[in-house]
Amino acid sequence: MSILGLKKKQPKTFKVKVSTMDAEMEFSCEVKWKGKDLFDLVCRTIGLRETWFFGLRYTVKDTYAWLKPDKRVLDQEVPKDSPITFHFLAKFFPEKVEDELVQEITQHLFFLQVKKQILDEEIFCSPEASVLLASYAVQAKYGDYDPNFHKPGFLAQDELLPKRVLMQYQMRPDMWEEKITAWYAEHRNITRDEAEMEYLKIAQDLEMYGVSYFSITQNKRDTELLLGVDAQGLHIYNPNNKLSPNKSFPWSGIRNISYSEKEFTIKPLDKKKEVFKFYSSQLRVNKLILQLCIGNHDLFMRRRKVDSIEVQQMKAQAKEEKARKKVERQILAREKQMREEAERAKEDMERRLFQLQDEARMANEALLRSEETADLLAEKAQIAEEEAKLLAHKAAEAEQERQRLEVTALKTKEEKRLMEQKMREAESLAVKLVEQSERRLKEADHLKQDLNEAKDAERKAKQKLLEITKSTYPLIAAYSSPPPPTGPESPDTTLDMGSMSVRMDFKDSDMKRLSMEIEREREILPTWLRWPSTRKCERTIQSLFQEQFAAITDACMYTKNPATSHTMLLKLIYFFYVFDSCNLVLCTPQVMF
Repeated sequence: MSILGLKKKQPKTFKVKVSTMDAEMEFSCEVKWKGKDLFDLVCRTIGLRETWFFGLRYTVKDTYAWLKPDKRVLDQEVPKDSPITFHFLAKFFPEKVEDELVQEITQHLFFLQVKKQILDEEIFCSPEASVLLASYAVQAKYGDYDPNFHKPGFLAQDELLPKRVLMQYQMRPDMWEEKITAWYAEHRNITRDEAEMEYLKIAQDLEMYGVSYFSITQNKRDTELLLGVDAQGLHIYNPNNKLSPNKSFPWSGIRNISYSEKEFTIKPLDKKKEVFKFYSSQLRVNKLILQLCIGNHDLFMRRRKVDSIEVQQMKAQAKEEKARKKVERQILAREKQMREEAERAKEDMERRLFQLQDEARMANEALLRSEETADLLAEKAQIAEEEAKLLAHKAAEAEQERQRLEVTALKTKEEKRLMEQKMREAESLAVKLVEQSERRLKEADHLKQDLNEAKDAERKAKQKLLEITKSTYPLIAAYSSPPPPTGPESPDTTLDMGSMSVRMDFKDSDMKRLSMEIEREREILPTWLRWPSTRKCERTIQSLFQEQFAAITDACMYTKNPATSHTMLLKLIYFFYVFDSCNLVLCTPQVMF
């Protein structure tokens, strides 16, 4: 085996990883490829035709460098890692994004890169501008604002504002979200590319937009300055102020830029102006500055020339594409509007259907209620009719009652008058009764006296009765001679008139009976008519006594009942007593007999 065969074969390809702002790609490159070959492959892969703005950047020690297009990749100071990492970024920035950026992919890559630079605070942005830019970024990502879909907190995971702005104000994330959403809601009907273009229009007016900064010194005494390179020209800044340059050299006023090792020389177009020199300590940085100056100057001059055929075709195609997309968006907008209208109409129809169903249900319920009400009303009508009849009957009764009450009222008036009269009479009678009561009290006193006198008279009458009885006994005995009594408890006398005999037994019980009758007659005396004891009355009493005595005597003679004879005899004795007392009072014959 030859010595050459023992040599290790060199690989024909190498791995490359290219990172764009929104994707990562890996390629297998040939060893002989130059930087332009790899760059064109990446541009073809992502569909980019505006290649003059971009480049492949890689990291070298503590700085970065851009891949040279006319030199082999492996011959440059690229990392020795496998795969070799490159970043596909915008190397040059347009003066006016709305005029120079033709393709949407170009615009989108610029949008992502500028947005990252603002969030990383490589480009200074005020809080107000940051909120507005964030609203366009949200519009580009989420589309039109829909309060039903974009609920509070939907931006919690998105990085939209620089940390410097968040730290500058003591505001909660939900407060920032509310401010961003307020602007976001106003960007309705803006497409993604339009929102990104609006974002870039605002960003290109920022002082640090598209500027690449490098540390330099103006002289050998190391007076530190900053050199800024952008699409407008070269600018000199103080290290602590990247916003306002101390001195500017526009591309239109620069005749030549040259450098020798660490020294740069800027020759103005106006020979009267002083040549500006500055120093950079790193050769690698000096080469980078020179590349940026050449590239920006070329683009500056290119913008002021007529566009090439390629650019014109690109712009025409982009214009046609935009017109086509505009028409598509209009069609889509119309379809969306029609769909929304159809959905609204559907919702209206559904709502109307539900409403009609509710109305039908309510009507059915109302019908049922009406039927129930009709039945209830029929029952009520029947009840009302019965009540009407009852009320008519009651009305008739009430009329009769009214008539009766009228009559009663008349009677009541008459009765009232009579009652009043009776009340007056009662009052008069009460007065009279009071007077009579007083009079009766006096009479009671007299009656007590009369009672005492009557008792005396009774005692006298008993004695006289005994005398009369004794005097009349021979007369009675002449008519009849009864056998003498044999028992010791026989009465004192006996009358015998032929076949009728009257036995006269005056026992203590008979005397008590006679006394009780006399007392009862005495008690009735106050109600009898009182007559004065005159001689005429005495004669009348004597005449009556004689007639009554004859009648009683005949009755005693002819009666056969001993009890009757006994009663007649008691009446005769009582009559004697009254006769003896006639000088006080005289009783009517009806009461006496």
